Amino acid sequence: MVTEKQLLDPHHWVKAHADYLYSYTLSRLNDEEQAKDLVQETFLAALEKVDRFEGKSSERTWLTAILKNKIIDVYRKKSSGLANIAEQKAEEEQKDFFEEDNGHWTQAHQPLPFGIEDHEPLRGKEFNHILQLCMQKLPAMWMSVFTMKHMDEATTEFICSELRVTQANFWVIIHRAKLSLRACLQKNWI
Repeated sequence: MVTEKQLLDPHHWVKAHADYLYSYTLSRLNDEEQAKDLVQETFLAALEKVDRFEGKSSERTWLTAILKNKIIDVYRKKSSGLANIAEQKAEEEQKDFFEEDNGHWTQAHQPLPFGIEDHEPLRGKEFNHILQLCMQKLPAMWMSVFTMKHMDEATTEFICSELRVTQANFWVIIHRAKLSLRACLQKNWI
C-alpha cells in the first residue's frame, strides 16, 4: 500500500512543475521577478505543509492551489488602500455603453472585430501578447479583479471577499477594465 507522503516528490518539484507554475503566475501578474519569487515561495510553503497533503489531488494541482493563494495575497496588497470608485458615475457610463434590458453593447459603442475569430495559432499568440501588454496598463485593482474573474473564473462573491470590495464596486471595476482593455486592443491590435 502506498502512503500519502510517498505521493509527493519534493526533490523533483522544480524540474517537474517550476515552468508551469511560473507561466501560470506570469499570466496573472505580468511581473517576471514577482512570478519567480512566488514560485519559490510556493515551493517553500509546500515543503512546510508536506505533512498536510492528503493525496486527493495531484502534486501539480496541490502546488497550484498554494500558488493561487499567494497570487490572491499579491492582489490584496496591491488593492489595499485604494479609494472606492464612484458608483453613480459608473452607472451613467454603463447607460452610454450598454443596453439596459439585456446588457449588450449599444450599436454606437459595439467593439470592432479583433480578427482572432479565424483561430490561427500565430495570430492568437500575437493577440495574447498584446492583451498582456494592455492588462499591464490597468490599475492594480482593475487587473486583479479582471484576472480573477476572467482568467481564474472565480465567483463574484469570492473576489469581493478576497479583495475586500463591495459588489457594486466590483461591477464598476469590471466595467471599466473591459472598456480600457477594449480601447487598448482596438488601438494596438486592429
